[in-house]
Amino acid sequence: MIAQPLPEHPDFFWRNPEPRSSYDVVIVGAGGHGLATAYYLAKNHGITDVAVLERGWLAGGNMARNTTIIRSNYLWDESAAIYEHALKLWEGLPAELDYDFLFSQRGVLNLAHTLQDVREGVRRVGANRLNGVDAEWLEPDEVAEVCPILNISPRTRYPVLGGTFQPRAGIAKHDHVAWALAHRADEMGVDLIQGCEVTGFLKDGNRVVGVETNRGRVLAGRVGLAAAGHSSVLAERAGFRLPVQSHPLQALVSELHEPVHPTVVMSNHVHVYVSQAHKGELVMGAGVDAYNGYGQRGSFHVIEQQMAAAVELFPVFARAHVLRTWGGIVDVTPDASPIIGTTPVENLFVNCGWGTGGFKATPAAGWTFAHTVATGEPHPLNAPFALDRFTTGALIDEHGAAAVAH
Repeated sequence: MIAQPLPEHPDFFWRNPEPRSSYDVVIVGAGGHGLATAYYLAKNHGITDVAVLERGWLAGGNMARNTTIIRSNYLWDESAAIYEHALKLWEGLPAELDYDFLFSQRGVLNLAHTLQDVREGVRRVGANRLNGVDAEWLEPDEVAEVCPILNISPRTRYPVLGGTFQPRAGIAKHDHVAWALAHRADEMGVDLIQGCEVTGFLKDGNRVVGVETNRGRVLAGRVGLAAAGHSSVLAERAGFRLPVQSHPLQALVSELHEPVHPTVVMSNHVHVYVSQAHKGELVMGAGVDAYNGYGQRGSFHVIEQQMAAAVELFPVFARAHVLRTWGGIVDVTPDASPIIGTTPVENLFVNCGWGTGGFKATPAAGWTFAHTVATGEPHPLNAPFALDRFTTGALIDEHGAAAVAH
C-alpha cells in the first residue's frame, strides 16, 4: 500500500491500496458527493465493503474549485427540502466528523435590482418560511446594515432595491470538508483509490456487475456514479444517455485582505457572488459559460463583465489584485435540478446534474444517494429528482427561481 499525505495535513494518512477484485459497492468519483456517499453507506447502512475510485486525486475536481457557499433558500418545495436537510446536516457535521472545516454561518444576501427581482424575492421568502427555511426580506437600509461596504446608492447602474437574507447560510472550507469525510470513511474501512479511471462497465445482460479500470477489472454488486462534469460520458459507456450538458464555471480569488466583508452577497441580475474566505481572500465568481466544454477555464469576457459589476457594487474592491483564477466543469440539466436515483441499467445508480448547487448539497446528496444505493429505492428527499421526470414532465424548474444559482 502507498500512504499519501493530504495537503496541509501531514499527520493524516489514508490508505491508497490497489483495488481488490471485487466489492459490494463501487462509487465512481472521490469528490464531495462520492466521499459523502461512502461515509453514509458505512454510517447509516453498515456497508463498508466499498471502493471509491478516482481518476485523478481525492477531491481534485469540482470539490477543489467550488464557491464554498452553503444555503437552502430555494423556491420549490422539493429543492428546499433537500437543501434544508443538507444545511441541518452541515450544522452538526463538524462535531460528528470531529473536524473543524471552518463552517461559518455568516448569512447569504441575495440582492434585488429591479421590480421583478423584488417580487421574486418576496415570493421566495414566503415560500421559504412555509417550508421552515429561515428567510427575511430586507429593505435597502437594512441591506446596508448587514453589509456596510455594499454600495446602495440609487445612482448606480444596478441600484439595490432590497434583498433576501438567510442568516443560517454561510461558507465552509471545501478541501477540509473532503478531508473530514475521507478520514471518517477510511476509518470505517472504505477503500479510497486514486489514479483509478473507470473506462467501461462489466454487464450481464442489462445488469452491471463491475467496472473496467486502467488498473484492472473490479467486480461490484452495485455501482454509483458521482463524477461531476463527466456523468454523461460514463453513462454513454454504460449504454444510456443523461439529459445533462457540461459547462465551464469560473471564479477567482484576490490576495489576502483584512476582514472587511461580513457576509456572502449574490446578485442574480448581474450574476455575480462575492464572499471573503477565512484567510482573507475575496472570492468572486460568475454564472456558467454559455458554451459546452470540458476545459477547466472559461471565456475571459464572462468573468470580466461579472467583475466589473462586482466592483460597482463594492467600490472598496477596485484596488484588490487578482491572485488566481480557475474554472470547474458543471453538469446542467434542462430544469437546473439534479438527478439522483436509479438508471435504465440494473444495479447502476447516478448522482449528477447539480449545476452550481453541488457543494452546498454535499451531505444531503451523500445521505440520499447512499440510501438509494443501499436499498435500491430512492429516499423521500431524492425521489422527486428521478431520471424519469424528463419523460413524465414532472420538472423542478429552478432556472431563475432560486436567486443566483450558487
